[in-house]
Amino acid sequence: MPIPKCMQGRLSVPVVGAPLFIISNPDLVIAQCKAGVVGSFPALNARPAEELDKWLTRIKAELAEHDAANPDNLSAPFAVNQIV
Repeated sequence: MPIPKCMQGRLSVPVVGAPLFIISNPDLVIAQCKAGVVGSFPALNARPAEELDKWLTRIKAELAEHDAANPDNLSAPFAVNQIV
């Protein structure tokens, strides 16, 4: 299966980090993305619910800062596992 164009040049390997209950957090997701792996976490890990916006804001800001400082080594995207 080909890598989608939006991910080309951003992945070191075609891997998605597992969204681990309780374990996955912004530090892990940011590290995964900087290493070229799709970072992920379950939305329920951000507790209380208001914390989710803080997590997303932090992840986006730190990855944008990384990408600005490293245009030849862009971060991989991240995913939020929604449990409905």
